[in-house]
Amino acid sequence: MKNNISTLSESRLTVNRKQKSKWKNEAWCWVFLFPTLALFAMFQGWPIVASWYYATLDWSGLTSDAKYVGVQNFIKVAQDPYFWNAFKNSFKFMAGTVPFHLILALIIAVILHRPGLKAANLFRTFIFLPVITTTSIVGIIMVFIWGSDGAVNGALINLGLIDQPINWLGDASWSMFTVILISVWKNLGINLIYWLAGLQSISQDLYEAAEVDGATGIKKFTHITVPLLIPIGTIILLLNVVNSLKAFDLIKTMTNGGPFFATDVVSTYIYRYAFTSEMGLPQLGYASAAGLFFAVTICLLAIIQSVVTKRIKGGSK
Repeated sequence: MKNNISTLSESRLTVNRKQKSKWKNEAWCWVFLFPTLALFAMFQGWPIVASWYYATLDWSGLTSDAKYVGVQNFIKVAQDPYFWNAFKNSFKFMAGTVPFHLILALIIAVILHRPGLKAANLFRTFIFLPVITTTSIVGIIMVFIWGSDGAVNGALINLGLIDQPINWLGDASWSMFTVILISVWKNLGINLIYWLAGLQSISQDLYEAAEVDGATGIKKFTHITVPLLIPIGTIILLLNVVNSLKAFDLIKTMTNGGPFFATDVVSTYIYRYAFTSEMGLPQLGYASAAGLFFAVTICLLAIIQSVVTKRIKGGSK
């Protein structure tokens, strides 16, 4: 009986020690996380909360005579055709960039992931270099390259593909196409890295077993690579959708939303009302309402994508 009691007490002591050790480890984790959480609260959390308050004010952000207007700013945003034009252009930009970021980057990743490919690391570096280049600098340089007398028009004329220079950034029919093309080139490298990480997580034994069964390269890609990349692919898709809808610096430096608002997206629309005098005195409250209006849209898209992804995964099991 005494042996049973002593064994029970020892087991309780062991459990208590493990719990204390677990709590101690968790406490240290929170200690190391605290600086990051504090910075997030200051530079992300508080601005988000403050935006909801500013959205209820008729305020320029420069004076102290802020006037509470309730939901009037949201109503004005919903009634502004220029906002809906920017809204449409944001999704047009997303539809033009995301498929290339996913499909083209995946194809290049599969090619560069092939074992024994010479200079694979060199090609990866060249493709990734635009990613680490400041976007605003890229935009400024591209204005000269894609200008009427720039290198692109010069090359096309010399090749006999066009007779007259095309105003790539000043023509409303070409400006969005040009911005999308440059954005794809600029961000292709980061998606390439994402896909390469996913490809490296797939065991080579699966490919070798498929080769023994007589599977070709296309069959291995469709029956092994694609299904196993779906989890990371959904994450890459979400990241690209959100980032493309937040596009600002490239469009701001290249076209400033023009010509005739052809490349005006929600980010440039908000910037125009919040920080410039193009529309008269800045309207920080109105701009905050426009930003929150669009942010809710992005959140709804993320929720819909999450639900659809879960159903796809559930149906494939």
